[in-house]
Amino acid sequence: MSLVLVFSLQAQDKWTDDLHLQFNYGQGYVLPEYDFINLLTQGPTEVYELSLLKQSNGNTDWQLIYKYPAFGVRFQYASLGNPEVLGELWALYPYFQIPIYEREKLEFNTEIGLGYCRVNQKFDLEDNFLNVAVGSYGNFHFNARFNLTYRISDRIHLGTSLSLDHFSNGNTSEPNLGINFLNVLGGLSYRIGDERERLSTELKPHEKTVERELVFALGGKHSRALASTYYLTNSVSFEMRKKYFRALHLGVGADLFVDRSVEDQLQKQERGFQGSDQYQTGIHISQTLVYNRISISLQEGIYLGLTEQVEKYTIYNRGIFKYRVTDHFSARLTMKSHLHILDYPEIGIGWIW
Repeated sequence: MSLVLVFSLQAQDKWTDDLHLQFNYGQGYVLPEYDFINLLTQGPTEVYELSLLKQSNGNTDWQLIYKYPAFGVRFQYASLGNPEVLGELWALYPYFQIPIYEREKLEFNTEIGLGYCRVNQKFDLEDNFLNVAVGSYGNFHFNARFNLTYRISDRIHLGTSLSLDHFSNGNTSEPNLGINFLNVLGGLSYRIGDERERLSTELKPHEKTVERELVFALGGKHSRALASTYYLTNSVSFEMRKKYFRALHLGVGADLFVDRSVEDQLQKQERGFQGSDQYQTGIHISQTLVYNRISISLQEGIYLGLTEQVEKYTIYNRGIFKYRVTDHFSARLTMKSHLHILDYPEIGIGWIW
């Protein structure tokens, strides 16, 4: 009898429960990160969005740690202030929503999303030479925002957002300055299914353990000279991380980079090249936000030993999206940069112990 009862209770949950359909509209502007953006921008940006959002109810420890987060997928259309030069954007990306403050009918939360977008205008030496920001139709798309939501009824929510979007191709094509745009949005969401009861269980005590990871990665880049040649890059990294908190791990590590575009870039600058110039070594610190097997890391590093010879950078950064396939094996997508100057993307595998 008890087994039948448990099955009956579980069967009542439907995939539409806590599923929200959301529409947003907003306006804003392209951020004038470079002087030429001011000259190219003719008007405000316009954004239309359609999203599906699934609210969690606390049936895992991770949902309780993040105070009942939500998971969604969004389709976004945006005009970029100059349809002839900068064009229009269509983006599709998953996103993760974390509540910050909740009280009765009011909620304040934050979101982060990463996915793919296409634009209909890019740099062309003959037809669109003014667009020196975007060198490809397909691009990486990043979104971060803050949301304020008011519950009008059990099913209908009214919301407003401050949203920052960035897209670029990760130096897989030139030019690759990318575009940032900031928008204020408003919209409505409708809960399609039933609202589930939120669960609450006591978490086990957290153990501040240390883990180690060895990573091998492969990437590629152009030489920042509008050249057609694509150069392979490699890296080997070692990192030690301490799990100070369940959701936040802090680490230190060392890196070896191999950049085969260095010889070409030094020759274009009429500078001498030695074989060791294509190697760089450094050390870094890291901050990792963890949700179950998914994590996002920021690394801040300094070149030591074999330094960067083309632009003489002393500091490097990496943003890392990682999935822990097993307890000992991970796969990752990495973007290496020098502060706000993107260098190249990498895909990698890691061994954890």
